[in-house]
Amino acid sequence: MLAQRRYEMIMQILRAEGPVAVGVLAERLDVSPATIRRDLNRLERLDLLTRVRGGAAASTSLEEPFAEVATVGKEARDAVARGAADLVRDGDVLLLDIGTTVHQLSTYLHGRSVTVMTSNLAVYEELVPDPEIELILLGGVVRRNYRSLVGFLTEDCVRQVRAGRLFMGTSGVRPDGTVVDTTAVEVPGRRAMIASSDQVILLADESKFPGNGYATVCGPDALDIVVTNDGATPDTLDTLRESGVEVITV
Repeated sequence: MLAQRRYEMIMQILRAEGPVAVGVLAERLDVSPATIRRDLNRLERLDLLTRVRGGAAASTSLEEPFAEVATVGKEARDAVARGAADLVRDGDVLLLDIGTTVHQLSTYLHGRSVTVMTSNLAVYEELVPDPEIELILLGGVVRRNYRSLVGFLTEDCVRQVRAGRLFMGTSGVRPDGTVVDTTAVEVPGRRAMIASSDQVILLADESKFPGNGYATVCGPDALDIVVTNDGATPDTLDTLRESGVEVITV
């Protein structure tokens, strides 16, 4: 198993179950305790977890900084982002959601004749030097830790526009196809984006099945396309297809 995949699974277990012993993690991931200890030391240096006697616990921070989230599962996110970029056509008007996978998608838009509307500051910073892209930054309250804009101002801005395609990230996709998030403050903005878009495309790598989160963003009926990669839960993908969602596996 690749190290990045182990990091991701360790964090999922710690967030879901609280403090977990090294031996339990080693058994769950089918690796040696020495490997788990090295992984925990690496994740501790990134401030993603705290070492406790015999194991580790997820950081007590309310949310992970954008830069730290971006270090976990990068290969899978990049594959999903490239697959999503293939759906973009010149002349498209796009809404780009917050999050690391959507930011990765923006790196594949350089030189394209498209309009991008976003509340994602990382996307804005990525695309602002590109003269080919008409770039619209949606206003709101700055969440510095996650490099996004949120709140009623963002929602009002979104309601004033119309996009052909929304590219949306997520914290998790439940077995029934429900899209969830870990941060409630992001949910109203995402719902407004869904309502303002002709087509909703969810970017969700294998780690998002089921991922984590407690706040419902939407049901599968709100989605048109899901872009994922090998390893996503087959039963959940079948449920999405049964709901009329096109599933693209990259």
